[in-house]
Amino acid sequence: MANLKDLRNSIASVKSTQRITSAMKMVAAAKLRKAQDMAEAARPYAERMERMLSSLATSAAANPESAPPMLAGTGKDDSHLLIVVSSDRGLCGGFNSSITRDVRQRIARLEADGKTAKLIVIGKKGVTALRRDFADRIVATHEEISKPSPSFDGAALVSQAVADMFAAGEFDVCTLVYSRFVSALTQIVTPLQLIPFTAPESEDAAEDDDSAAANGADGAVYEFEPDEEEILAALLPRNLSVQVFRSMLESFASEQGARMTAMDSATRNAGDMIDKLTTTYNRTRQAAITKELIEIISGAEAL
Repeated sequence: MANLKDLRNSIASVKSTQRITSAMKMVAAAKLRKAQDMAEAARPYAERMERMLSSLATSAAANPESAPPMLAGTGKDDSHLLIVVSSDRGLCGGFNSSITRDVRQRIARLEADGKTAKLIVIGKKGVTALRRDFADRIVATHEEISKPSPSFDGAALVSQAVADMFAAGEFDVCTLVYSRFVSALTQIVTPLQLIPFTAPESEDAAEDDDSAAANGADGAVYEFEPDEEEILAALLPRNLSVQVFRSMLESFASEQGARMTAMDSATRNAGDMIDKLTTTYNRTRQAAITKELIEIISGAEAL
C-alpha cells in the first residue's frame, strides 16, 4: 500500500493535470466557435460551385472528346491519389486515428483490386501515422499549413501540386479524405472524388429538384459565353482549390470539437481519480492514526 507522502504527491499531480485539461478544453471551445463559423460559411460556396460544374458537365457531355481532362479523366482508374487531411496537434481523441484507419482500408481495397495508391498527407499527425506503413506511397506532405487557421493560400498550394501531377499523368483518380464537422461530438470521415469531377448528390440539390418537379418547372436553359468547355477548363482547377480549402476548414472544426470533447472527458476522469485517491488517503491516514493509538494504549497497559 502506498504511504501518505506518495498519495499526497499523486493527488497533487492529478490536480495539476486536471487544471491543464480544463484549460485546454476552454481553449478548444473558444476556437471551435470560430472554426465552426468558418466551416459553415464555406459550405454554400463549395456546394454551389459543385452544382454549377455539374450543370456545365452535363452540357459538355454531348462532346466528350472536347471535355477538359479534369472532367473526362484519363479513361483509366489504375492509379489513385488520396489527399488525406489530418491535424498537426494531438490530444483530440480518436480524430486522427479514424481518418488514418479509413485510409488504410481504402488502400487495402485498391491494392486487392490490383490498383496502385499514392498519398498526399496534410497534417503532422497523419504524416506520422501513415509513414510507418506507407512511406513508399507518400508523394508529398504538408505540415502546419493550417496554423493558426486554414488559409486559401495553403489549399491553393496543395491543389496546384495535384493539378501538376495530373497533367504529368501520375494518377488517374484523385479522392479527398477528410473529417466533416457535424457537431462537437460527431465528426464523419468523408471521401470526395475530385478528379475526374463527379458532383455529389446533396440534400439541397435534391430538395431543389423535388421543388421544381412539384411546380412543374423545367430546368432553365442558359447560353454560355464563352462555351462550356472553356468555362469548365477555368473552373475545374478553381473547384479543386475550393474543395481542398473547404475540407481543411471542416477538418479544423472537427479537430477542435474532438479536442474539446476529449479534454472534457479527461477532466472528469481526473476528478474521479482525485476522489478515489482522496478516499484512499483518508483511509490510510485513519489506519495510521488508529495504529499509533493502539501502540500507545498497549504501551500504557504494559506499564
